[in-house]
Amino acid sequence: MLKTILAGLRARTARLVLSSIAIALGVAFVTGTLVLGDAVGEQTRDNFARSARNVDAAVHMAENSPDREKGIPADFLQKIRSTPGVEGADSREFGSAALLSGEGKARSAMVQPLPTTEKLRDFNLKDGKFPVKADEAAIDVKTAQVAKLKVGDKLKLLDEENAEHAFTIVGTYQQGASSISMSGSDHVLVSPEGLRTVIPEQRIYEIVAVAKSGVSQQQLVDDITKAIGAGYEVQTGEQLTQATLAQVGDAASEIKTFLLAFAAISLIVAGMVIYNTFTILVAQRTKELALLRCVGANRSQVFRSVLAEALFMGLTASVLGLLGGVGVSAGLQAFISTVGGPGGEDAPIRLPISWVTIAAGFGVGVVVTVLSAVLPARRATKVAPVAALRSQPDSSDDVARTGKVRIVVATLIALIGGVAVYFGLQQEKEEPAMFITGGATMVLLLAVLLLGPLYVPLVNRLFGKALRGVPAKLASANAGRNPKRTAATTAALMIGVTIVAMVTVVAGSGRATMNEQVDKRFPSDYAVKSNVYSQPLTQKFTDDLAKVRNVAQVAPELRAYGESPKLEYADVTGYPADAIGSLVRPDVAAGTLAGLKDGELAMREKEAKEAGLTVGSTVPISGKDFKIVALIKDNSYGTGIMTLKSAESLLKEPAKGYQNVLVKLVPGTDITQARADLERFIATSPVAVLDSAAETKAELNGQIDQILMFIWALVGLALIIALFGIANTLTLSVLERTRESALLRALGLTRGQLRQMLVVESILMALIGAVVGVLLGAGFGWLLVEAISNSEFRISFSIPFGQIGIMLGLAVIAAVIAAALPARRAARNSVVAGMAEG
Repeated sequence: MLKTILAGLRARTARLVLSSIAIALGVAFVTGTLVLGDAVGEQTRDNFARSARNVDAAVHMAENSPDREKGIPADFLQKIRSTPGVEGADSREFGSAALLSGEGKARSAMVQPLPTTEKLRDFNLKDGKFPVKADEAAIDVKTAQVAKLKVGDKLKLLDEENAEHAFTIVGTYQQGASSISMSGSDHVLVSPEGLRTVIPEQRIYEIVAVAKSGVSQQQLVDDITKAIGAGYEVQTGEQLTQATLAQVGDAASEIKTFLLAFAAISLIVAGMVIYNTFTILVAQRTKELALLRCVGANRSQVFRSVLAEALFMGLTASVLGLLGGVGVSAGLQAFISTVGGPGGEDAPIRLPISWVTIAAGFGVGVVVTVLSAVLPARRATKVAPVAALRSQPDSSDDVARTGKVRIVVATLIALIGGVAVYFGLQQEKEEPAMFITGGATMVLLLAVLLLGPLYVPLVNRLFGKALRGVPAKLASANAGRNPKRTAATTAALMIGVTIVAMVTVVAGSGRATMNEQVDKRFPSDYAVKSNVYSQPLTQKFTDDLAKVRNVAQVAPELRAYGESPKLEYADVTGYPADAIGSLVRPDVAAGTLAGLKDGELAMREKEAKEAGLTVGSTVPISGKDFKIVALIKDNSYGTGIMTLKSAESLLKEPAKGYQNVLVKLVPGTDITQARADLERFIATSPVAVLDSAAETKAELNGQIDQILMFIWALVGLALIIALFGIANTLTLSVLERTRESALLRALGLTRGQLRQMLVVESILMALIGAVVGVLLGAGFGWLLVEAISNSEFRISFSIPFGQIGIMLGLAVIAAVIAAALPARRAARNSVVAGMAEG
């Protein structure tokens, strides 16, 4: 029997290798995901642990530290340097300043001093050198790129008085991940003397030290604690490393879980393709298996022979998949770096291959393939020896749509999914609602897959009515001949399209809602903002802005952070009274914004409800009582909206200016001319930048597009596997229908018409899977949108027809490509040889 199995493998090697490509792609995604997860983990550890590199002891503020706002006292540094056992120590401090870019515009920058102890520098020099003199500076590689600066250029920093301080850029560096490096600001490194010229007042958030040879980390910590006294947290270097990595361990794990979810989708699709492949192979080998039974093979031997082929296919796929997984990981790492993933654009591509990855690759590849072949193998044991005497390409079981048991099971699964959807929609919190409803949609998808043999022929006939010509009609008949096989072939593509369509619809709905919110948030034509938090727009700037040609109204925005015994947070946003209701128009749930006066508050509905407050209630903020005159739904104003004068009364010190000023143009003004006038005016301020609703929407839409592109790339692999399934099914179908194709040729069908028939059949199968997938994806997307929406924030359901149309178009093109080789092979077969088969 072993010789028979080996002979069969040699005879069908090309066919089995073709079939194994689908599972190889699934294995590649799984192993690629594991390699990517390990690489992200290594990169994350390297980035975050860099701040603890060579550190033997670290001093931090504690809960009971005195005067926490001012940071660690500056004289502690000298105390620690004088402590026995300390080889070197440096303070880690920073300050915010405005950096003038190569274009002359100010950008917010975090300025840090270079540690004097070389071992304690948590930066990797990329080019040039570190600053030594007071007028030298180094910038991180991202700042150099964004601000259009390079080594040798002059860099200007503005202090709090807007005085310029010039530095020569002597180097670029790459920093690790920390609260400072991830602040979103530009980063500048100067000497300690250079820092004092820009930021005289220092705020030390950490002091790190290196121990002398022979001094343990714990001994050093004990000595430093004695030197500085109680009230501060002193950690060993090892404790600092572990604490730092603990902050990011969950993030790396979440990325891997997210990617493995898509890998699971690919494996399910690949499993369906393999199952369908073996079903066809067993059907084609009916006579061969019957002959084996005739010459003495028993059922178990036939079963083992089919599983042996599956094992061979699984091993082949695993080897190919492991090699492909390395490429998948490298590609995904390159993609992540372009959209701002861990490590940034300069992160090296890492390809760690652990024994877990190798075991998972072979385990998944072999197990999925063998399990997918079990049912076809069982079916092979039922082939009677008498089948060797007849030719019957399709048994009654093949052409039957589905059994009663399957319908009952599918109905029960659909009911479970429906109940889960209802339960998910009842959840008030977004995360449970999304996960429960999302899981329920996958249960409903399983029910739809089970019912495939019922609806696939109906959809096929619907498409078939629009077809004209003999080849097209024959293609429709072929696609509908074996409902189970067609349903299994289209199911793989349907799963991928359903996931893509669902994500696309949810993202499209989010995009539409976001655009609506931006329109509401920016009823003004423009907003002028300060690009540097520490340098707000002055009152004089605001007054002069109001005098620009065609400007009808300006409204400065002031954020005030107060305290209230009734509220967890009491940050409010102030606007001039005449701008509230015109330039500022939040959704009002109760009361009215009209004529909002000093001492009154339009409060956020959610916080009012939590505090038991209603319209007419009074709420104390920073020692002043405010009357609630309206409840608003928007969460972008903090606790609520009040007049500018009321917001100013909550400040401990008079406001230096405003971060944002809304601008309303005179009706009928030429937008192009008005923008040019505004740009000329803001050019007088180094920190002012012009923003509009259109630009804000473009920026946010770009972020959504990046996420969508990443998800499309991930699910795209599942679609490729599904299309391999269609190509494989057609190839095997061509072999199965050799005699039928020859008979059609004998009756007058030309080679071109035969090729056309197979291409149309491929397109029909692709369209059935894609159209059903789009309909399911749109429906599931609507359920998720409903689940995420709540009384405070309602997401508008929107279907991005353009993207859906592109998806359907790509499915048709891919189907034509998938049918190319099978159609060519069918057309080349000899009519005489084909008639002789059977």
